Amino acid sequence: MSQSSVQVRRSAVYLLDQVLGEGRLLSELINSGALDKLAPEDRARAQRLTTEVLRGLERADRLLQKHLKKTPSLTVHNVLRLATVELCQGGAAHGVVNDAVEITGKSKRTMAMKGLVNAVLRKVADGGPENWAALRIPRLPKWLRSPLVAAYGAEVVKKIEAAHFAGAPLDLTAKGDAGALQRSLGGMLSETGTVRLTDAGQVSTLPGFKKGSWWVQDAAAAIPVKILNPQEGEKILDLCAAPGGKTMQIAAKGAQVTAVDDNPHRMERVRENLKRTHLKADVVVGDVLAQDGQWDAILLDAPCSATGTIRRHPDLPYAKDGSEFGELIDLQAAMLDHAIGLLKPGGRLVFCTCSLLPDEGECQVEDALMRHTSMRVDQEALNLPGIDSDWITEEGGLRLRPDFWAEQGGMDGFYVACLRKA
Repeated sequence: MSQSSVQVRRSAVYLLDQVLGEGRLLSELINSGALDKLAPEDRARAQRLTTEVLRGLERADRLLQKHLKKTPSLTVHNVLRLATVELCQGGAAHGVVNDAVEITGKSKRTMAMKGLVNAVLRKVADGGPENWAALRIPRLPKWLRSPLVAAYGAEVVKKIEAAHFAGAPLDLTAKGDAGALQRSLGGMLSETGTVRLTDAGQVSTLPGFKKGSWWVQDAAAAIPVKILNPQEGEKILDLCAAPGGKTMQIAAKGAQVTAVDDNPHRMERVRENLKRTHLKADVVVGDVLAQDGQWDAILLDAPCSATGTIRRHPDLPYAKDGSEFGELIDLQAAMLDHAIGLLKPGGRLVFCTCSLLPDEGECQVEDALMRHTSMRVDQEALNLPGIDSDWITEEGGLRLRPDFWAEQGGMDGFYVACLRKA
């Protein structure tokens, strides 16, 4: 038995306990050092196991219900969930079950459940993959599923859930020629110019990482800057900039970009990314609503529910409950109003959110246009390679969904609109 595998699985159980028991986000846990004691490859495996369990949680619980008279403590339940997902995805029963039993026996709080864990998992292992495949695609929790069904209809939401369950490939944005990057790394060059890799492995070991030839950025997240269309020498403000993918896109076009965000830790990542890619930007840690000046163009990637990123972050539906939506929507409106005031006459503002909720996208732009009669939607800015006309919404924005490009691995859910000042 490998102690490394036990430690990886124990770390995954800890992450599950924190997400499902404490409502913490995986990104928050990892940034705070939850996996720092593991070797890099073990950190990646623990994180992958955790996300796989969260994607398949509904299926795991349905299979376990058949063998449990009552729900065990959260930690034991998560040990069983982790092992069930591994067994049903073809994991070797001997190693998976033995590690699960050892993890359960390590704590005085759970050691009495070793026999139960062993017995249940032996039953799950019998026909596990077949039973797993027969279950429905896991559904979003009701607090999120209900508004999405109201917005898009039940059939579309099922497609979105299928995209979430499938997970996400790795998308890269090239600093220079995307075609050259694709030829270097393989993978697929999307119509919008992103290079997509499957089974990429450890990102930092890929060719070109250390040289700063590219950065990780979902295909949908790269579209707002393409719509902004930065020009060399323009003075551009990137609001809510961390972790810096859009800042680097703007800087790579030769614009004078100022990146603003109020999170010091995340802005340190922006500085690191700029250094690695040899790109320049003014980095400001501060409140978006306190910024001043007049700008040729502004990108506002506003704080939102992040419901468009669940295919990459399956912890979100469990770490959140929708209670913050109202506060976020008010903040987005305030930021939009402030950003409009910073635009030069004739300037352009790209507003975007990585949300699937119309209240954080289409409705925000409709309301902003009513408040600011000097602004208009520039729908022509959306006429770009790879943009399907069916994605353009009634008010002239762009609605991206996880089920788009389904055969190629999907994309994040995003809303993007380009506004111009008279």
